[in-house]
This record gives sequence, structure tokens and C-alpha cells, in this order.
Amino acid sequence: MRLMRRASTKPELLIRRELHRRGLRFRVNHPALPGRPDIAFTRARLAVFVDGCFWHRCPQHGVMPKNNREWWEAKLRRNVERDREKDAALSRLGWQVRHFWEHEDPAAVAEEIERTWRHLRTTPTVVSKTAT
Repeated sequence: MRLMRRASTKPELLIRRELHRRGLRFRVNHPALPGRPDIAFTRARLAVFVDGCFWHRCPQHGVMPKNNREWWEAKLRRNVERDREKDAALSRLGWQVRHFWEHEDPAAVAEEIERTWRHLRTTPTVVSKTAT
């Protein structure tokens, strides 16, 4: 498993290339954010994750291995739990979180990301001031 790519997988690269072509700029695997989002738009506070079908239990393509099934079940269940934990942590920090599957069309994913990014950039954020 050490040889499995953690970042810059082919689906991620295709989506990043399409976003860059559209003129959007972003951070890759932002180390200061929970879960190190695959793509982070810091000003819009938008975190994007491109989830692998096997590792994140895609309902369409996720297949459970037959060998050592109990171990894999626990491993993959924990991956999904960890996803929810990092989503909650990012939400508490004021970030919007979007997940996409690796099998989704990169152009369609980029379109959805751009639409969300534009919405977040044009929506005024409410900043509460505390009385001093």
C-alpha cells in the first residue's frame, strides 16, 4: 500500500488541468487544512476532494476484496469516517467542502467546481463583530 499514490492521481490532474484552463487558481494538498484537500480555493474557502472509488467505497464501483475481508471492511469504513471528520472540521472553519468520485467526467466536475467557486466569490460573507 505504500506504493499507492496519495496525491496527484490521474483524475486529480485532469480536473486541475481543466480548472487551470478555465483561469481558476488554487492550492494543491493545502497542508494547513484538515484532510489536506486535493484542491483548495483559499479566498472562496472551498475545499475539493477527488475520492477513489475503492478507497472511499463508491456505491457504483467500490468492490470489497474477498481475501482478508474483515480487515478491509474496517479499513475502508475508517476511511469514510475520516472523510466525515475532516468535512466537519473544515465546515467549523467556515469552508465549503465538495467531494467528487474519480470516475466522474473531469469537465463536468470542473464546471461544478467553477459554479460553486463563482457563487462563493460573489456571496458576501457575514462577519460578526464582538462588542469590546
